[in-house]
Amino acid sequence: MESVTGGSPLENMRWQKEDYKKADENDRGMLTQEDFFALLTKELSHQDPTKPVENNEMISQMTAFSTTDGVSELNEQFSSFAASMSSSQALQASSLVGRSVLVDDNVFGMASGEEVKGKLITDEAASNVNIYVENTAGEIIQTVPVGNVKAGEFTFTWDGQMSDGEPAPEGAYRFRIAGLVGGQASELQAMTYRKVDSVTLAGAGGNILLNLNGGSSMALSDVVEVSEG
Repeated sequence: MESVTGGSPLENMRWQKEDYKKADENDRGMLTQEDFFALLTKELSHQDPTKPVENNEMISQMTAFSTTDGVSELNEQFSSFAASMSSSQALQASSLVGRSVLVDDNVFGMASGEEVKGKLITDEAASNVNIYVENTAGEIIQTVPVGNVKAGEFTFTWDGQMSDGEPAPEGAYRFRIAGLVGGQASELQAMTYRKVDSVTLAGAGGNILLNLNGGSSMALSDVVEVSEG
């Protein structure tokens, strides 16, 4: 193509029309690395010989474009990774339906005649430990004596029966564990195993939620432990 240096405005307009093609609609006006080097080559071929582009200026342009291009590729890779993680979490959560998860809560719901598992946690040895099962009114319906325990975690099971031997009615209950630690009356931490009834894949804030028996829910990320039953 003929040089446009020193040409008339009309010739310059013709040159621009011939050299610049309409951008593909899919490109959305984004410059690719190939476009950048094409423009750089064009810039060098039409630069003023008396004022050549400084090396540091050229390197600065190339570095800026490479950085922008790299960030764009990183964003695409991260989006792909995030989508993959979400799919993996959804599959993991779905596999928990029908199983029990350990919840950092002493309140639970149960059906009549159902057994409930819990976990006692203490940082220090304790004596005269008792597990109390209370209803929503705060009434003790069953007391399970444990005795002395060492520091650590201990799993226990309530058979669902009240102190009179009758099955506890369906509803909400809680475990309260008390004992002596260092000679002082203390409340010990109680956690419960809750059965997963269903899974909500797009819960509040986009989190995956496990819907537990008794009507409550918890985030998948809050699961402490998974049990078969």
